Formats: sequence, C-alpha cells, structure tokens
Amino acid sequence: MSAPTLVLDPSTTDPDAELWFVEPAGFLPLPLEALLPEPCSPAADALRSAAAPLLAAAPDEASRGRLVAAFATGQQLLAALREAGTVHCSIGLHRDDVADVAAVSGPVPLFSLFTISWRETATAPRGVTAARAVTAGEGHSGVEFVELSCGPAAFSESASVPGAGSGLPQSPLLQLHAHLPHPDCGRLAVLTLTTTAPARRDEYRAILRLIAGSVSFKSPSQV
Repeated sequence: MSAPTLVLDPSTTDPDAELWFVEPAGFLPLPLEALLPEPCSPAADALRSAAAPLLAAAPDEASRGRLVAAFATGQQLLAALREAGTVHCSIGLHRDDVADVAAVSGPVPLFSLFTISWRETATAPRGVTAARAVTAGEGHSGVEFVELSCGPAAFSESASVPGAGSGLPQSPLLQLHAHLPHPDCGRLAVLTLTTTAPARRDEYRAILRLIAGSVSFKSPSQV
C-alpha cells in the first residue's frame, strides 16, 4: 500500500496562525469567517450569492423558509462557539463499521463536531496548566496526562445533554477534550470532539489522540 499523501494547508505560511494540526479524513472544516460575515460586507454579499442557487432550488416558499430558518440556527450556534473562543470547527461524518446493526442494514453514519478553542490562563508551567484544566472544573473523567511532541497535555471526557431550549435533539453527548498549554505559558488550546455515539468512545478518543499528537505551535514551514 502506498504512503498517504499529506496536503499542506495555506495556513502553513500564514503569519497570523498560532497552531497547526492534521485533520483526519471524514472531517469537513466550516469556514467561520465566511459563514459569519459582517453585515453589508463583501463577505456577506458572497454568502448571499452562494446561497441563492440553493434557495432557488426549493420547491416552494415554505421550503425556502425552512432552509433560511435552519441556516440562521446554524449561524447562531457558530456565533456562540466563536464567542467562546473557538477558532476552528469541523463536522465529522464516519461509518460505524463495527456496530451490530451494520451486519444487518449496512454501516451506520456517525456525526461528530470537532472544535479548537483558546483559553487565557494564569501564567504557570505548562504541566501545571494542563493539570488545572481538568481539575479546576467539575465533570471531567477519564483523565490522562501525556507528553506530546508539542509539550505536556491532559485528556479528559465529559457527558451532557443539550439544553431544552437549544433546539437540538435531547440525545446524550460525549465530549472528549485535549488540553494543550501554549509555550508562552499564558494560554491553553482546547481540542474538543463531540459525538452523539458514546458507545464509540474508544474510537473517538483515538481520533482525538491522533489530532492532538499532530499539533505544533510552530509552523511546518519553519520545521
């Protein structure tokens, strides 16, 4: 079998980028800036132009209204993520080849959401910051401390159910976290993988470990 081909993102030469990582197959990045443009900006005009064919293809006015409402809800969720410090967001779609039902009706599609967020922290050694990230708050379980190529890290997981007023299905959510202190010792990158398939905990934890292991705080173009 031939070696996999790595495609370098233009961010490898972006002077404003602060973190680099490899995203596995099956994840579709969401362009936050394009989906949340400033009103009356060129980006807003571009978004309207991109959405126009989709709205024109709707069979009737009611269908167009539902599309607009669904898109607005999605924008609200993305805006909330960005407000919380999220700088990257991807939707994951994978086939559950190991599920029991797969033997009967074929592979089951599994959805997930992957985000990267920045958090300001008190200045401290990076190992201390990683430990504080999983002990300061409640609800962290499956805690594991490791040394990655980018430095010390803490892995943890938590479970929750969407709020009743969120508009989301009331299904249990499994959130897997990787806490990676920045070398400046004053902030923390939090990688979170959220899924509605808690039974696939081990598989999703392996995916998050793979992504976290690829993180670098130095551009690949400088390595």
